[in-house]
Amino acid sequence: MPEERADVQRIAVLGAGSWGTTFAKVLADAGRDVTIWARRAEVAGEIRDRHGNSRYLPGVALPARLTATADASLALEGAQAVVLAVPSQSLRANLTAWRGLLPPGAILVSLAKGVELGTLKRMSEVVADVAGARQDEVVVVSGPNLAREIAQEQPAGAVLACTDHERAVAIQRASSTGYFRPYTNTDVVGCELGGACKNVIALSCGMAAGLGYGANTMATLITRGLAETARLGVKLGADPLTFAGLAGVGDLVATCSSALSRNRTFGERLGRGETVEQAQAATGGQVAEGVMSCTSIRELAQAQGVDMPITDGMHRVCHEGVDPRKVGAELLGRQQKHEWS
Repeated sequence: MPEERADVQRIAVLGAGSWGTTFAKVLADAGRDVTIWARRAEVAGEIRDRHGNSRYLPGVALPARLTATADASLALEGAQAVVLAVPSQSLRANLTAWRGLLPPGAILVSLAKGVELGTLKRMSEVVADVAGARQDEVVVVSGPNLAREIAQEQPAGAVLACTDHERAVAIQRASSTGYFRPYTNTDVVGCELGGACKNVIALSCGMAAGLGYGANTMATLITRGLAETARLGVKLGADPLTFAGLAGVGDLVATCSSALSRNRTFGERLGRGETVEQAQAATGGQVAEGVMSCTSIRELAQAQGVDMPITDGMHRVCHEGVDPRKVGAELLGRQQKHEWS
């Protein structure tokens, strides 16, 4: 990587949701010049003029050096790194609109966690495909990163994965603060699959909570969910050790156990008997990432010949109307086997 990339100073964050705004705050607190692009002009104005984002991070004060705009071209002007902070299933459409505005040589950073419906591509593959970039020009962020806790400056770790280690290091330097500690990894496949699959497993934990089950059930779902995630990852070339780290078990535990997790709370509503449409209406019209990803991950697993029974069950609940209790009974009634087979 050229020497001038070692110190990334000017960064654009495209997306002003809770995680995009939080990561922008982290970058600004690390001393970087950050501009957020917000789809709504009023959100951009509040971030820029009143140093807050009451829609997504109520009560959180944002750094004065953090600015915002509703004009993507202004946000991207002169950026040395571009952070893509939009949902996984809308990443392709958004990036297609921004493609001609991306500064040449900028490091592309993906915050999205998912597998694209239809193409079954991971987010870094979507970014490279749409932007015409090489895989080693894309950095992915993963780990136990509940946005609100980090915005409140509670200590947290993360993983920055890129096949070009020096690019990951450049973003590591640009995002290191007293409360946010990023590590680097070259296993992009493992980090991305860990981040995508944990949303689906969090749905199952939420459903279990909604059905009234306790810690034993949660621990079993988390552990067996990690096992099926690792099976898929290893089949696709991931390092098994990745799933024992922040992007694997770390992200999984945080997302499955916290009430701040949209996937877990969405699943809890389903476990209480609500439909996907009712749960969506109750959460401000937002669908949890795992509701969409359970289908694409299921298809990816089937294409690879990998058994993922929890993921399959979540797809059936969310998209075929199967009762969560029935799925639970089927999981318990599966053929008995050795734990590591």
